[in-house]
Amino acid sequence: MIQLLFTVLAAEAGLAAVLLFKTPLRKLAMLALDRLKRGQAPVMVRTVAATVLVVLASSLHSMAKIHGHAGAGELDAPGALSPTDQVLLARHLLEASLMGYILFLALVIDRLHSYIREMRGLKKNLEAVSKQNKTLEEARSGKSDESKPHHNDMASLNEEIKKLKLQLKEKAQEAKDAEAKAVAAQTQSEGLARKYDSLLEDNKHLHEQLQSGGIPLSRSDGKKNA
Repeated sequence: MIQLLFTVLAAEAGLAAVLLFKTPLRKLAMLALDRLKRGQAPVMVRTVAATVLVVLASSLHSMAKIHGHAGAGELDAPGALSPTDQVLLARHLLEASLMGYILFLALVIDRLHSYIREMRGLKKNLEAVSKQNKTLEEARSGKSDESKPHHNDMASLNEEIKKLKLQLKEKAQEAKDAEAKAVAAQTQSEGLARKYDSLLEDNKHLHEQLQSGGIPLSRSDGKKNA
């Protein structure tokens, strides 16, 4: 389960990194995302996202259950967790963190895709308006007598160009913010990977102690013997 989550998280981080830089791979990624948002694919994506949310809620419920079990423990050590509960709690926490980051990166990728498409549309509109303005300027220079009717058109086109440039600047800033969030999520996923390795070592050490009889029996076994 955890290895699958790490694989999905790494794939999403790679896709986000591809979208951040203008390379030939970005065009392929954009085409893939465009096809993914057509037909029945969005329904499948929402279904997967809902499934991840349900599993995330289950992990959170398991963590709360472990804490509740520790709170109802012995009077001399209230709230103390057994080594087994500690490993289980760390595992559930890691799974919940990974699923949260997966959902967050999916949202970041969706926003990046939308921003890039909007920026491309704004650039095309800006180029079309610039060509139209250039045509009007050429007509003005060639026919000075006919320049007065085009004066208002040129002024409105200049205003539209300014608005398009402002919108393009805003979308670029939004894309930079999404890039910063994606980089932060990628850094946190690397930290989770190191935490997962540490959890595996603790789990291995716990099994070795259980096999050698180094860890006392659980409270439920003690009550039975009493």
